[in-house]
Amino acid sequence: MALMPKRVKFRKSQRGRMKGKASRGNFVAFGEFGIQAMESAWITAQQIEAGRVAATHFLHREGKLWVRIFPHKSVSGKPLETRMGKGKGEPDHWVAVVRAGLILYELGGVPEDLARQALRRVAHKMPIRTRMVHRRRGL
Repeated sequence: MALMPKRVKFRKSQRGRMKGKASRGNFVAFGEFGIQAMESAWITAQQIEAGRVAATHFLHREGKLWVRIFPHKSVSGKPLETRMGKGKGEPDHWVAVVRAGLILYELGGVPEDLARQALRRVAHKMPIRTRMVHRRRGL
């Protein structure tokens, strides 16, 4: 089952802009290692789930994985071969708005080489460039 909100105030949302860098959620807070977005994009619920499955399958349920993004935004689509007009289409799928610098996934309880391999598999499922980051000791 794909990720989506239980209930929303408005079913349809406008496109918006993804200008600038992430000001929150841009450091590793829960685990030891994380994967950070280097570009801005919409990441679909299916892509988020594919990344989670790839990491847990590789790690054989060892360590702990945190998914730091959630698809709150609905994307509408009109049926194929429909004439222009007649209003906005129905909600088609859900996306997470990701800005550059946001931490997407975190991993803890595993050695660095294993975490690097697992996060590389997650990165292959993402539609953007990412990099692996470590937890800062000062926090």
